[in-house]
Amino acid sequence: MSTTESATLTRTERLDRLQVSSKHVRLLGGSGVGWALDAMDVGLISFVMAALVAHWDLSATESSWLGSIGFAGMALGASLGGLLADKFGRRKVFALTLLVYGLATGASALSAGLGMLLALRFVVGLGLGAELPVASTLISEFSPRSIRGRMVVLLEAFWAIGWIAAAVIGTFVVTASPEGWRWALALGCIPAAYALIVRFAFPESVRYLESTGRHGEAERIVTSFEKAAPLRPVHSGPTTPLGQGHQAAEAGGTSESIWSARLRRRTIALWTIWFCINLSYYGAFIWIPSLLHAQGFTLVQSFGFTLVMTIAQIPGYALAAYLIEVWGRRATLSAFLAGSAIAAVCYGASSAEWSIVVSGCFLSLCNLGAWGALYAIGPELYPTPIRGTGTGAAAGFGRIASILAPLIVPPLIALGGTGILFAVFAGAFAIAGVAALCLPEAKGRALA
Repeated sequence: MSTTESATLTRTERLDRLQVSSKHVRLLGGSGVGWALDAMDVGLISFVMAALVAHWDLSATESSWLGSIGFAGMALGASLGGLLADKFGRRKVFALTLLVYGLATGASALSAGLGMLLALRFVVGLGLGAELPVASTLISEFSPRSIRGRMVVLLEAFWAIGWIAAAVIGTFVVTASPEGWRWALALGCIPAAYALIVRFAFPESVRYLESTGRHGEAERIVTSFEKAAPLRPVHSGPTTPLGQGHQAAEAGGTSESIWSARLRRRTIALWTIWFCINLSYYGAFIWIPSLLHAQGFTLVQSFGFTLVMTIAQIPGYALAAYLIEVWGRRATLSAFLAGSAIAAVCYGASSAEWSIVVSGCFLSLCNLGAWGALYAIGPELYPTPIRGTGTGAAAGFGRIASILAPLIVPPLIALGGTGILFAVFAGAFAIAGVAALCLPEAKGRALA
């Protein structure tokens, strides 16, 4: 870039014009590892629940609380994580969250009873809930504008890797012995060590640094990214940041709230999507191993079916990563949510092994494609000073549904079996799909 060009472009515009370089790939891969470790921990609890029902003779209510308590921590953690990321920086909070949930997961392997395990799972949830919105915000703020959505979906795709790892551990470690669940949880210490890498190897968000007056550090980071990648031709699409203009200026800029007149509609829509998708996803996938076991399948069979369904997440992410820059954010999210609703109905009506696995794979593919699109959309809806707060608050509200989801499964099963249960999940997916149509389209636009 010439000196004249540099003088006329802001640092964020200079980042937006870059092609993907090795620095982008390392940041995506490094953040993705943290994301996968997060997913592995969340996924493991579904297998631990099924094992403890057999080994500790847990009741359905006790199992429900074991599934829900971590999400209670995640609800609080998501809200606090976003606030802390806006105040202290994305990188520091990302590292702290990994450290918290890594140590707590390792400690939970030593649980002497259900009370101790529940307490530690709450602490685990604090770290897990705070990490996800912070990581997606960091990637969104570094990604070139033309592929920003795709980069965040690829980050979210690491969730599939982590959940597959959880399914493998569940199938081969949890079932190996009555104490296998302890060894599975002990593997959760890995994020604590990885936190050191995040703290010292990751760059801080340039937008965050500028918002806090650390312009020298911001300039050094932008320059390092420019040296690693050639410039992309000037983008011919809309250059005005989403939601910016004279209305934004009148709203007061950095003092604006996520509930301001300009942002209120998108906040309500985003919170609705987060709530509905959390209710359906965690209600289904936290309980599927236990539901299969209750239907007469062995633990090994139940975990094996779940592993196959989990692998179907990967093509879902791949398809979402492609479509989000072709169809746009809104259409992609709505389409995957519609597919999730159809798949949920099909799963609830399934009784044969083949139909359970096929409909479960379809549900997994569509649901995780929707998750990828949702994480791409969130950071694009808010300006830099409140981006972490906006995404974290939406995630925190969604975690309320995560808490409720495992608790509503036993009474719904008692009321009408899996058909009623998955009809409720299908309805929630449908509501989320309608709410997605109320969001503004951010494809090709700069971050505010």
